[in-house]
Amino acid sequence: MEQVLDISFTVMNFIIALSVVVFVHELGHFLVARWNKVRCDSFSIGFGPELVGFTDRHGTRWKFSLIPLGGYVKMFGEADIANPGAKDNEDEDIETEVEREMTPEEKAISFKYKTLGQRSAIVFAGPAVNFLFAILVFFVMFMSVGRPVTEPIVGSVVEESAASEAGLVAGDRILAIDGNEIDRFEDLQRVVPLGNGAPMRLTVERGEDVLDIVAVPRIVEETDAFGNPQKRALLGVSSSGETRMMVRHNPVSALGLAISQTYIVVDGTFVAVGQIISGQRGTEDLGGPIRIAKFSGQAAKSGFANFVIFMAILSINLGIINLFPVPLLDGGHLLFYAIEALRGRPLSDQAQEWGLRFGLVLVLSLMVFVTWNDILQL
Repeated sequence: MEQVLDISFTVMNFIIALSVVVFVHELGHFLVARWNKVRCDSFSIGFGPELVGFTDRHGTRWKFSLIPLGGYVKMFGEADIANPGAKDNEDEDIETEVEREMTPEEKAISFKYKTLGQRSAIVFAGPAVNFLFAILVFFVMFMSVGRPVTEPIVGSVVEESAASEAGLVAGDRILAIDGNEIDRFEDLQRVVPLGNGAPMRLTVERGEDVLDIVAVPRIVEETDAFGNPQKRALLGVSSSGETRMMVRHNPVSALGLAISQTYIVVDGTFVAVGQIISGQRGTEDLGGPIRIAKFSGQAAKSGFANFVIFMAILSINLGIINLFPVPLLDGGHLLFYAIEALRGRPLSDQAQEWGLRFGLVLVLSLMVFVTWNDILQL
């Protein structure tokens, strides 16, 4: 019984987290589309048959659909293949612009007949709002809850570790790694794993001396706080425990830190993806819906603040993924628009359709791969 409740709790929080970040993403598309006077026929959280919904005074159908693994905004004049599952029953008897010439009134509210800049803005708005949402979450959290700050001072060094071999000792203050300033021990915990075992130049304050020490972190298999196995690059040091506790910030400081934190997550994601592509990091780090569900449940159990921060990080990753230049994703559409800008005319409908079908196959293949990774992790 306890296991059933645990699974139900995990699934519920997964649906909540994913629905929030998908809503934020699609709201970006929707608001900029409406701003540019494009008619939006439907706004769906999830794919497939509608579970519940309502129609607003502008004629937009807002709904939750059966499969909670994404969402879409169906805009008038937008090809259905761009939004798998976006075919609405109420639209089935309406001829598309491919079958007949649109009237001037229809062209005025059609996505297809908007300028290149307008279409690009509508497409880019989804990922952009994902990043803005994360900045807002970090901003509020840094002002209300605070930011953990622990002095970057070595408390102890593990014997025969990378830190021990490099000559680090208890009491050393880490000032910088590869020239990048270290202000908190939490920065050290973030930067070292991202290096994935590459040599690092540590600037260390020892008494009145400042030393440059080269350390080569070791890849160690360990379990995180929730018991999940993972491989990480570690120096082999622990914090001295000297802490400034949870520091709350004023609005100006909190905004700067929120932007910086969002950049850190984006940069770390790109570094990890680059390492996977180059073969420096294994593909087992790629996770899919099952792993996201697992992490959402764990974050929810650890407290509301951690769950909200998890949603912010998930939102950032959704924004990044959608900017990849893969047909079907927002980045793929932006790629089509860039080609259109260079050519002075759009690609043919057939070329775009084949590109979108290729993107669909690629995305589905990746989904199968990461889901298989999730199953192996379980």
